Amino acid sequence: MKYIDIHSHLGFEDYGSDRANVIKRMKEAGVGTIAIGADLETSREAVKVASENENVWACIGQHPTHNMTKTEVDHGQLGFNESDYEELVKNPKVVAIGECGLEYYKLEGNIDEIKKKQKEDFIKQIEFAIKYDKPLMLHIRDGEKHKGFTFEGETFVSAFDDTYEILKDYEGKVRGNVHFFTGKLEMAQKFIDLGFTISFVGLITYVRDFDKIIKNVPLECLQAETDAPYVAPVPHRGERNEPAYVIEVYKKIAEIRGEDPEMVHLQLLENARRVFRLPPP
Repeated sequence: MKYIDIHSHLGFEDYGSDRANVIKRMKEAGVGTIAIGADLETSREAVKVASENENVWACIGQHPTHNMTKTEVDHGQLGFNESDYEELVKNPKVVAIGECGLEYYKLEGNIDEIKKKQKEDFIKQIEFAIKYDKPLMLHIRDGEKHKGFTFEGETFVSAFDDTYEILKDYEGKVRGNVHFFTGKLEMAQKFIDLGFTISFVGLITYVRDFDKIIKNVPLECLQAETDAPYVAPVPHRGERNEPAYVIEVYKKIAEIRGEDPEMVHLQLLENARRVFRLPPP
């Protein structure tokens, strides 16, 4: 394994009967991956894919909004239920909990109640991660009005701010990665100070919004991912993404930083091994 994509949804139905070919291309490219669950069903699938393939690991948990209606129907409650995941977490291929966190984008209905439930769910997964000594894979997405300002008498606080405030109560007890980071440099530093790394996706190959962060954050605090099947990098933009394409993200990080690509990719691989306690090469 020369590279690792720390966040792909390899167990999702998007790959269907083609999954074997995707895994074959990934292995031929020297890429490993962490298959991410977004609810109980996809967490089970992530563990299955990881158990059947070398250099594939799993992350289990409940995304703040993914498939919540089905979860409520199946379990009589919203979100994360620890007992559902207790057997999965014992599998040696499970290396993280998540993706979990706060999703404030395009919320509808009783927004205050939705945010409250998301926070409750998130805290459950933080404590589950601490209990089993696993890192967190954080999902944080701001709403459209998220700068922490007051507009027409209403104050808007970002999902990044709220996530950080929750995690501060667990400082020194939990570690992990902020997946698909879209915050500002100052916020990146706050999460790094809590012991988290931040990861970037193929978006950085065609937008320049995050160059400042990538240049200024210590290389030891960066990670690379695809979020496959979403957000394919150039030259695959518009296609279904897959773990093998993470190499383009590695190359772009090195280019933005103006550093030797070989040195960068070795350090990013080491970062993933350190955070997720992956076995040595």
